[in-house]
Amino acid sequence: MAVAETSTQPELKRVMGPKLLLLFVVGDILGTGIYALTGQVAAEVGGAAWLPFLIAFGVAFLTACSYLELVTKYPQAAGAALYVHKAFGIHFVTFLVCFTVMSSGITSASAASGAFASNFAIGFGLPDGPGTILIIALAFMLLVMTVNFRGVGESVGLNVVLTLIELSGLLLVIMISVFAITGGAADFSRVVAFDTPDGKSIFLAISTATSLAFFAMVGFEDSVNMAEETKNPSKIFPPVMFTGLGIAAVLYVVVSICAVAIVPIGELAGNATPLVTVVQTAAPDFPISQVIPFISLFAVGNSALINMMMASRLLYGMSKHGVLPAFLSKVHKTRQTPWAAILFTTAIALGLTAYVSMDTSNPLVILLGGTTSLLLLAVFAVVNVCVLILRRDSVDHKHFRTPTVIPWIGAVVCVYLVLPFSSGRPVDQYRIAGVLLAIGVVLWALTWFFHKRTKEPAPDTSDFEQIG
Repeated sequence: MAVAETSTQPELKRVMGPKLLLLFVVGDILGTGIYALTGQVAAEVGGAAWLPFLIAFGVAFLTACSYLELVTKYPQAAGAALYVHKAFGIHFVTFLVCFTVMSSGITSASAASGAFASNFAIGFGLPDGPGTILIIALAFMLLVMTVNFRGVGESVGLNVVLTLIELSGLLLVIMISVFAITGGAADFSRVVAFDTPDGKSIFLAISTATSLAFFAMVGFEDSVNMAEETKNPSKIFPPVMFTGLGIAAVLYVVVSICAVAIVPIGELAGNATPLVTVVQTAAPDFPISQVIPFISLFAVGNSALINMMMASRLLYGMSKHGVLPAFLSKVHKTRQTPWAAILFTTAIALGLTAYVSMDTSNPLVILLGGTTSLLLLAVFAVVNVCVLILRRDSVDHKHFRTPTVIPWIGAVVCVYLVLPFSSGRPVDQYRIAGVLLAIGVVLWALTWFFHKRTKEPAPDTSDFEQIG
């Protein structure tokens, strides 16, 4: 069985100390969200665009506490699937969590393709019409597929470089903004001005904006998959994750305040490339400001690649362990990459990108970014519940323990931001999430029907502990 097999395998090398783990956490959080969604958040709440990012940090902090208790209690590289399996032991529930996480990777990458297309058009002076954006976005996803197929190893050293480049872009925006602010080219009265869409109360507008801003905070949960490669994870994970979330929150709040102070709300609201607009407004003749579109390209491009790699490998893992059809576990003989899973996830991403691009009322980034946060908030709600259930399970080592009230609050808040009447999400986000999960359920049902018909043994639920 799977457990016996893993006992003969060598352990992963523990190479990550506090500094490298911090760079991993920060690098995984930074990316598409802040580079693409600041304008969309401003469209919901006006000048108080910083507030939804701050609230999103609070929600992420609550869930991070739950993840920290679980990762220090069970320092294994399987994330939410492992925790749900231990808490419930129900095969179908564990599968749904796995497939939901995989789907969030596809929607996140598809959202990044829209942001990439917008920044590419600006950087190279191309028309930014819907047709151009769609062509660039689809071409970008095919490029990501090609790189994914060739097999890009995500080394710790590479992650350090990528993180520093993404971080440099945000620091550059802040530095140029400070230059403009000290020169008197800012209006801070806009920072506290709420301007909500017609028919929306301030509370609902903030909830809607927070649901969207949460997309910028996701990524911290991926670090738990590095538990088996981290030195003394039970000790260093809590301070590192809290520090990483804090750094991201400070950067997001400062950037959003600078954006609102420098760019009039009418120009910022709904802007597909908000940070490019901020820099061009703050210092139109400053040569280095022309670099921002290309740093944005790199940031969102890296996010898309990481998410598509995660999605294809997770799909491959579920197929390899008999949870999904066997053809999805096929590996290329020379490249040694899961080509079938890569093609399958890319096909879904291309379909999503094309479908959403036809709806001009809901920009690609906001619709798919919102769908990503919807999927992950649902997973986070379950993870918070898992903490409470697994309190009865004791382990033989010290681990982080969050106050009991925190997972309760975290679960309630996550569910609140998932529900349509409280989050103010477009119905299309639920439709997209539902279609993705329906695809998973159909594949799961076909697999179980095949096992039953051929009288092959059904997959062992313990296999989920090896996926991820």
